[in-house]
Amino acid sequence: MRKQNLNILFLGGGRRVSLAELLKKSGKNIGCNVEIVSYELISEVPISLVGRVVKGLPFTDPNVVDDILRVVKEYDIDIILPFVNGAIEIASICRDRLPDVFVPVTDFNIASQLFDKVEAAAVFKEAGLPIPRTYSVLSAKMPAIAKPRKGRASRGIQIFHNMEDFMHLDDIKNYLVQEYIEHGKEYTVDCYIDSKGRILTTVPRERLEIMGGESNRTRTCHNEVIENLSREVIEKFSLRGPVNLQFIHDLDADRYLLMEVNPRLAGGVICSVYAGAPITDYIIREALGLELQPCDDWTSGTLMARYFKEAIFFNR
Repeated sequence: MRKQNLNILFLGGGRRVSLAELLKKSGKNIGCNVEIVSYELISEVPISLVGRVVKGLPFTDPNVVDDILRVVKEYDIDIILPFVNGAIEIASICRDRLPDVFVPVTDFNIASQLFDKVEAAAVFKEAGLPIPRTYSVLSAKMPAIAKPRKGRASRGIQIFHNMEDFMHLDDIKNYLVQEYIEHGKEYTVDCYIDSKGRILTTVPRERLEIMGGESNRTRTCHNEVIENLSREVIEKFSLRGPVNLQFIHDLDADRYLLMEVNPRLAGGVICSVYAGAPITDYIIREALGLELQPCDDWTSGTLMARYFKEAIFFNR
């Protein structure tokens, strides 16, 4: 008998109000009530407008897995979704400990490789995937871009146009150094892969305006080269669940290059869902054991533009 209620635990999804609303809508469409619980460091986060917030531990805390297991039991959680890189590895561990909870994430060892940019670049190259030229200290050519190997949301990225400035980069071993693509278009691809490894959808979006590493304006666009590359990446790394891939089109050399693999929902996935890719439906339906149909007829040219909306909290 199909469950009439599903409880979803967000890990670090305190700002994902629109996504929570779409998950609720996906449940409602099949007669299922979806409730959201979000595991956060503080309680005053926007997701509290549409769900319950549980104060928890940092994802680096050695006791965080046991604490999340406690929350899963207390709130009768059916699905766990991570929204930040540190939470993906935690979610993968929880999946192994919670066979009755649906946790659509990539295996722990693969996820660990992908979150170290230096290690990820090495495995991308070994797999024969196209990436920007990657430099050592001695081989670097200008212009170059240096990214913190464990960084996120574009924090700490530096661009160098001469060797003198580059040589003043502190602690260079903790950076990935690559050629800087001066004239390029950036793309995110929203994907969903079921637990059997079927690629159900791949939706490229051009990143038109970026703030804090996320798209403020983004537009879906059919692109056969990027879609084929995305499938190749997914298959090579046995990715599962919702995944977002980052590419750049080098306009000068007409090259499409892989930048990052993030085995989680992207902030801009809302655009792909409204374009017709039923990613939130896939999450709900797979959790319930229902049939999933591939989707490649989503609408190209769908534009998402973000705006500010505030959540207000009062001391009581």
